Amino acid sequence: MPPRNWNPTTVVQAVLWILLGLWPWPEPGTASLPFLMDSVIQALAELEQKAPVTKASHTASVWQLSAQDPGPHDPLHHFLLDGQSLRATKLDLLALSPELRGLIEEAARHDVRGRQEYGVVLAPDGSTVAVEPLLAGLKAGLQRQRVINLPLDSTATPPGAGATFPDVGAVVPDVRATSPGLRDASPDVSSTDVGAMSLNVRATDPNMGAIFPDVRDSSSDVQVTSLDNQTSSLDAKAKSPTTVDSLLVVTLARDLGLTFLQGPQTQSHPGLGAEGCWDQLSNPRNFTLLDPGASLLTTAFLNGALDGVLLGDYLSRAPEPRPPLSHLLSQYYGAGVAGDPGFRSNFRRQNGAALTSAPALIQQVWGTLILLQRLEPAHPQLQGMSQEQLAQVATLATKEYTEAFLGCPAIHPRCRWGAAPYRGRPKPLRLPLGFLYVHHTYLPASPCTAFERCAAKMRSMQRFHQDTQGWDDIGYSFVVGSDGYVYEGRGWHWVGAHTLGHNSRGFGVAIVGNYTAELPADAALSTVRDVLPRCAVRAGLLRPDYAVLGHRQLVRTECPGDALFHLLSTWPHFDANVKPRIARRASRISKKKLPPVTLPATGLQ
Repeated sequence: MPPRNWNPTTVVQAVLWILLGLWPWPEPGTASLPFLMDSVIQALAELEQKAPVTKASHTASVWQLSAQDPGPHDPLHHFLLDGQSLRATKLDLLALSPELRGLIEEAARHDVRGRQEYGVVLAPDGSTVAVEPLLAGLKAGLQRQRVINLPLDSTATPPGAGATFPDVGAVVPDVRATSPGLRDASPDVSSTDVGAMSLNVRATDPNMGAIFPDVRDSSSDVQVTSLDNQTSSLDAKAKSPTTVDSLLVVTLARDLGLTFLQGPQTQSHPGLGAEGCWDQLSNPRNFTLLDPGASLLTTAFLNGALDGVLLGDYLSRAPEPRPPLSHLLSQYYGAGVAGDPGFRSNFRRQNGAALTSAPALIQQVWGTLILLQRLEPAHPQLQGMSQEQLAQVATLATKEYTEAFLGCPAIHPRCRWGAAPYRGRPKPLRLPLGFLYVHHTYLPASPCTAFERCAAKMRSMQRFHQDTQGWDDIGYSFVVGSDGYVYEGRGWHWVGAHTLGHNSRGFGVAIVGNYTAELPADAALSTVRDVLPRCAVRAGLLRPDYAVLGHRQLVRTECPGDALFHLLSTWPHFDANVKPRIARRASRISKKKLPPVTLPATGLQ
């Protein structure tokens, strides 16, 4: 238990000294502990235990320490964060065990070099998280004062600072607010300016459909809406922002804006950001990206940034005494903050969509680029950029982030659940496909609600399909758990073995469990009904006029179970008449009728 007068800000600032260059950046691969979120939490807990009693007169100024910084200078970070909380006690990281110190020193900086990603850790939910934006969000949230007026010119001092900021001179106007809502953090833009969205629900139960965007029933008010119709409205009507939210800037807005200044970030698969694989899941040390041309906006970075936003927002609103950070992170990457299973890392995308609107985020990205221009007039990416150009970059970046990341499901790649190699040579699909075939796994019969259990069930199904059925791989294209994640099977590009006679025409998506008498969790249902196909259509993998079919409509089977099939028949893309049409088409092509097939009751139905 930390001391009664423990100061969480002191702990975060001690770790952030590494980010400011006050500790040498070690060579990657020197840490001896595995790169796990649990190790980061352990380090924070040790710092909390060792945090001394502090008084302002005896503390060191973080800003003064950064002036001695032998490493890279970050004017934006100093301007937004350090000026508001100038004094902090210097916790000696040497007080940590050598193993934890080595891990923190290496994990606290995010970077991508070639296909290697550094500064990331494996979380208990199976996601990979960049530590740097997470810590930045915690620090911004602890300072409470978040909405800051933009300086009027290229000379500015950190708000609240009495000393002169290096390279700049004038004082910025006072901080405007203490703890804004992210949906209205930019008061100069209204819904009439850019077309406001309804993104104001955060579910408290992972089984509630409201936590997923764009659910088409009465249980959901959360939608991730396309910005196509809002871009011209923004250009024509929106005012140039006059404030920024320090929490969004240091976690997400700066990196979004600067990355999209380099050009559109497009992917050949749905979901913004590159995924990757750990060298080993039990003792992760090296993380290799699957895309050799990945930008810094990897999935791990966006995960860490979004976690920083969510937890920073929570801290900025939490009453005193605020919880120890190690305790907060343990809950968030565990069963849920303050006993709320919906407020945990598994559902970061859904909660992120509910926390901030796209119009507000456009203003934050735009305002961040303006601030960077004023703090760093010689910034190579921003020199000569007009307000209109910055607004267009902010709009494009926000569109991609909200539609291709927040609006898409989190998909664990095959390496994350420990898939065995494909046997034989996979056959490519001819995209886009026209069908989505819905299955239940039947066995395993119970839903999986945690990563370790879902991963184990994926390996079990793959063994059954390969060893018992004699197939090349797990049959499904994707499998949906009740833990908030989709698990990659054969994926978007390879023919599966899920719907006999139709495997090349549609994607086979199974929900873990037996849904003969019961329904899956609402989160899993909305993923299959809305989120996954919407992203596939956006990426050109699924036709916009795709049809949803239950397995039983094409093969003699009870799959996907009576309860699920009854609900499936009410979905917008469901086509009850597709079976005879496909049967006739198949007979014309093959000139023979396929025999009905019944899979054994002990396996895939």
